[in-house]
Amino acid sequence: QVQLVESGGGSVQSGGSLRLSCVASGDIDSRNCMGWFRWAPGKTRKGVAIIDGSGRVNYEDSVEGRFTISRDNAKNTLHLQMNDLKPEDTAMYYCAAGVKCAKADVLYFFGGSVYWGQGTQVTVSS
Repeated sequence: QVQLVESGGGSVQSGGSLRLSCVASGDIDSRNCMGWFRWAPGKTRKGVAIIDGSGRVNYEDSVEGRFTISRDNAKNTLHLQMNDLKPEDTAMYYCAAGVKCAKADVLYFFGGSVYWGQGTQVTVSS
């Protein structure tokens, strides 16, 4: 089992920044792929950024250049630095961990179970 606990959400104005964090515990290590997904009302859950066990990163096209995903393997912590936030970034953001991950039309996990955190709300006002 894997436990994921997010923090760092909040409310900001358009153009502002937030930094999300996710602390992982349990049966997880630096080989796992981790990522951030978001779910806005009326929309499907969508991958925002992923980082695999080799440190390779991929981003959803709309956040490329504005968001940066990183991980601190010594602390089992995943971060998402979000800059130049836009109202369309408003959503519940979820930390996720799995075996492997990739980007096709969307970001996705494969190869085993996927674990999810409880989510943290990000609200961007215009």
